[in-house]
Amino acid sequence: MISTDVLSEGLNLQDATRLINYDLHWNPVRLMQRIGRVDRRMNPETEERILEDHLDQKKLRGAVGYWNFLPPDELDELLKLYGKVSKKTLRISKTFGIEGKKLLKEDDDFDDLKNFNESYEGSVSPLEKMHLEMEKLLKDHPELEQRLTEMPNRVFSGKENLTPGTQAVFFCYARPAKNDDDADDTEEESWSTEAGDVQWYLYDLATEKILEEATEIVEFIRSTPETPRNCVIEQPTLSDIRAKLDKHIKNTYLKKVQAPIGVKPVLKAWMELN
Repeated sequence: MISTDVLSEGLNLQDATRLINYDLHWNPVRLMQRIGRVDRRMNPETEERILEDHLDQKKLRGAVGYWNFLPPDELDELLKLYGKVSKKTLRISKTFGIEGKKLLKEDDDFDDLKNFNESYEGSVSPLEKMHLEMEKLLKDHPELEQRLTEMPNRVFSGKENLTPGTQAVFFCYARPAKNDDDADDTEEESWSTEAGDVQWYLYDLATEKILEEATEIVEFIRSTPETPRNCVIEQPTLSDIRAKLDKHIKNTYLKKVQAPIGVKPVLKAWMELN
């Protein structure tokens, strides 16, 4: 069974034998609640009923097993979060304990976590390469950051496409999100692009496919001061493509975050690829 955090409390998963956390919640109590869903299976009456029908599972029914899953992306942030959660959990475990067993002990050395960290030591992800490239760009051109802040809200240009004979259009949107300071649910929600994120899109004119992976898009749009400007797509065509992008964002991102009517993304930059 795969679930969101909705199953972390209020339900008993007594038929489960193992639990894997695909994310680490900042509050260790929430992790305890998750484990508690599986821990309910240690109820003697429940265990007796299960073993009546599944004697072959007897060896698996003696302990609660759980793991925390750490994906490679944003590894540093996750490792720091894991350390914070572990310390908080150990403190709570020392003070209150947990039914049956403690969640953590002082001699837990997290060997699996250490091995995982070492296996990725020194490797740089495509996204990290983009950040390093940006830092080098700003270092080599100290005036660039000031120039960027002085630019208008919408920047438009064009260049040659990587694949000859094809056309595409790059878009950079600031996407809105609900402001975190809306603590009282009874008040009217406020949304802003400052609370949201920035997303890249690449629209292929021939296939009408939309690419959203920044690490792939950057190869199409990367430019130097010597890159010649090349703008040939007619304005009505560009407007039609932008309308399709707005509709795509509405049906994907805005629907996902349940943005109210009237809340829209803001176009920051776009580029023709000819």
